[in-house]
Amino acid sequence: MRKLKFFFAAFALIMITAVLGGTALRAEAASDEYYLGGMTAGFSLSAGGTEVIGLSEVAAEDGIHRPAEEVGIKVGDLICAADGIRIKTIEDLNRALEKYGSKEIKFTVKRDGDTAEVGITPVKDKKSGKYKIGVLIRDTLTGIGTVTYIKKDSLQFGSLGHAVCDENDQFLEISDPKVYLCSVIGVNKGKRGKAGELRGLFLNDKTIAKAETVGETGLYGTFEKGYDFSHSETVEIAPLAEATIGKAVIYSTIDGICPQRYEISIVKVDTDNKEHKNFVIKVTDDKLIEETGGIVQGMSGSPIVQNGKLIGAVTHVFLNDPTRGYGIGIENMLQK
Repeated sequence: MRKLKFFFAAFALIMITAVLGGTALRAEAASDEYYLGGMTAGFSLSAGGTEVIGLSEVAAEDGIHRPAEEVGIKVGDLICAADGIRIKTIEDLNRALEKYGSKEIKFTVKRDGDTAEVGITPVKDKKSGKYKIGVLIRDTLTGIGTVTYIKKDSLQFGSLGHAVCDENDQFLEISDPKVYLCSVIGVNKGKRGKAGELRGLFLNDKTIAKAETVGETGLYGTFEKGYDFSHSETVEIAPLAEATIGKAVIYSTIDGICPQRYEISIVKVDTDNKEHKNFVIKVTDDKLIEETGGIVQGMSGSPIVQNGKLIGAVTHVFLNDPTRGYGIGIENMLQK
């Protein structure tokens, strides 16, 4: 299973003006309290169908066949339905093949946002006796990222700070996202020209939150009421208008499950950036640089705090300098 790339995303989002956003944010900040994030979470996301990740041959009694490839199916295609019946999982596809046997099936296939119907006739594999169409598929995408904030009264949370993308930075349309407790068990350090990454382990099969929305500025939802916030800090939020060039901190988890505080410097503030690259930040914390090389994949969503207030989240790393990266303003996440 290919791991989700929860980093390096840049998508424009139409938003209200900074003046209106700042005003609304100040009013919200005055009445709401937020738990500070920084904990690493594991995300399991349905691909919205069965995604083709490879093409294969089927060895039948009368020879070798490639049913899917012969009708033009390609790697990356999403098989969404069989004769109008929704396919969401590998089991759904297998049931459809078993039901129709050697009869042609009209599959609904999505590619690059376009949808078409393709007729494929399954072939009976001589070894297993099962009907196949010659595809390798997956129905779930997994990855890790960082929770930015949790609203204290409603337990609504925001994370990542950017869109969910694949290895080619293509936006993924996903559904039924789930959030699990994740422990960081290792780090691949970042270096010039190559991004590092956190290596995480999903601790159990029980979700800690329900994810409800995935968009250009992150993944959002609601934490379970039983989650333990006894060690979580509460924080006020601040609009981009209050952010200044100078010292700040980020909260990230690079080992285990407990967030730690690391020093950074904000070197640029861009309130009007249409790709939500509202901050350029530089890691100045010697310990973080020693452990990770700077910013790595999995740290996206790490809250940025300045003057005791939450102002944004880490989103990107500079490939030519892993100690530097971009951040999104918290008001842009809250508007979503």
